[in-house]
Amino acid sequence: MTEQSATADVRISASPSQVWQALTDPEQIREYFFGARVDTSWEPGSPITWRGEYDGRPFEDKGEVLEVEPEQRLVMTHYSPLTGRPDTPENYHRLTWSLRDDGDRTEVQVDQSLTDGETEGSAQENWSNVLRQLKEHVERG
Repeated sequence: MTEQSATADVRISASPSQVWQALTDPEQIREYFFGARVDTSWEPGSPITWRGEYDGRPFEDKGEVLEVEPEQRLVMTHYSPLTGRPDTPENYHRLTWSLRDDGDRTEVQVDQSLTDGETEGSAQENWSNVLRQLKEHVERG
């Protein structure tokens, strides 16, 4: 069976270093990612948690950092209890952040594997919104 995924991308007028910093600095993440507080060491195999409030509901999402290639690639798993699904491996999706130097800009792509029942459109819309916020945050400096 082929794994389905949703992909979104954006070009940001900043260096890969600046974008990477925004992707991995908890204070910056909070600025563009639903106000979430992130806790992780960014080491492969380490846990990652996101805590915050979404649509008036508190959340505590979790996952595991899988791969870290500074200024190029960040891969993690992600599970959210807000889905109403049990905390089992098949309900975690894989998030892959890819950065590519494009001269005076950085191309950022996020790819989310879809779990059963998730639609590409809603996931893609969600990540497009996050990337738009990331772009605004980084370009504001």
